Amino acid sequence: MKSETKGMFIGFIGIFIFSLTLPATKVAMLDLNPYFVAYGRALIAGLAAVAYLIVSKAGWVETKYIPQLLVVATGVVFGFPLLVNLAMQNGSSAHGSIILGLLPLATAILGAIRHHEKPSIGFWISAVIGSTLVVIFSFITGGGKVAHDDWLLFGACLFASIGYSEGADLSRVMNPKVVISWVLVLSLPINCILSYLTLDVDFLQLSLKSSIAFLYLAFFSMYIGFFFWYEGLKVGGIARVSQVQLIQPFITMIAASFLLGDELTVLNLVFATLVVLTVMIGKKMLIVKSN
Repeated sequence: MKSETKGMFIGFIGIFIFSLTLPATKVAMLDLNPYFVAYGRALIAGLAAVAYLIVSKAGWVETKYIPQLLVVATGVVFGFPLLVNLAMQNGSSAHGSIILGLLPLATAILGAIRHHEKPSIGFWISAVIGSTLVVIFSFITGGGKVAHDDWLLFGACLFASIGYSEGADLSRVMNPKVVISWVLVLSLPINCILSYLTLDVDFLQLSLKSSIAFLYLAFFSMYIGFFFWYEGLKVGGIARVSQVQLIQPFITMIAASFLLGDELTVLNLVFATLVVLTVMIGKKMLIVKSN
């Protein structure tokens, strides 16, 4: 299997796992506040990461990689989850998934700048078109302006793209599973404190539905999904594999329909379909050169 195809396939598994994040967040916040959902899920994932590092005998991380690991933590452990949770308090997960369609372009740009990847002009055109569609969708649904929740999601895109890009870079010299594990372990002390400070008094009265959603966020969205995502970016290239993210809105909308009863509107389906088409076109036109 060619590295491009293999990377796309592995990356897709990670994206499929991430696709359930927004619906799961909405469900978890039926009984929990957005701050505890963000920090608590990272706390549980961090404890799982400690167990993995011990069982796998991964050893201590080299000191020179710690600053970069902390950058990843800033993006995917703190920034992205918190902003997404705040946006999901009032917003629709189906709507939010389309706004997060900007992630591929943001990740590709960082990959090109940070890691010296040089996508073709055709790729950039398709990426810009896909992202423009997302912005147009935001204006249409926001009554001619970008809603407050959408600004939060745009910020979440920036944080996630930083975490994805730096995590993929570390995955070139470390096992991807070890990368996300150390990211979570290094941020564990902060998440312990913040989880305690934001803990709901009725936490032990969680419904089964909210409990399952919260545990999904902790073990899959915050941890296992990165096993596949970072591996895919490592194998297939950041700019190339990042385009798989454009499929995420469509998967999320279907999940939201089943889990939350969200209506699959014609507008959502049209924009999701157009965005997915840009993935197919971009993949055909992509030629990446690395220095």
